[in-house]
Amino acid sequence: MKTFDQLSVIGLREWINLPELGIIGLRAKIDTGASTSSLHASDIQPFQRDGEDWVRFTAYLGTQVQRRHRCEAPLVSVKRIKSSNGQAQSRYVIRTHLALGDLLWPVEFTLACRKTMRYRVLLGSKALITGQLVVNPALSYVQEKPSLSSALPGAQ
Repeated sequence: MKTFDQLSVIGLREWINLPELGIIGLRAKIDTGASTSSLHASDIQPFQRDGEDWVRFTAYLGTQVQRRHRCEAPLVSVKRIKSSNGQAQSRYVIRTHLALGDLLWPVEFTLACRKTMRYRVLLGSKALITGQLVVNPALSYVQEKPSLSSALPGAQ
């Protein structure tokens, strides 16, 4: 059996932060069958800032108590995604830093309505590859919750 010492182990569910969006303490479901990660969003509005494409949206925190958080991020692209129920739809794609445990790296997220889903975030295989993570599906919440100060380089 091969082992990979340089890879961090995560469980099927983990706590994450999205510090550039001001989102802290979000439960994420790991989905190795999805290529791109997905973030629950509504009220999605594309706009221009200094000649660049951006998107403004409402993110939702928590599952029992819904807290809304208004976010803005540069728009990376618009992708045609086939959802788990087989329907294709166009989704806005953003890139933002993700904090999981003591790691921090940029991840692309599609913005999608996930209000009927238990988890507001899915982490897809591209995020796992870039973060050099392996999944043990028998475990959950292996990594410590990212600290409130999981800041970006140069931030306090």
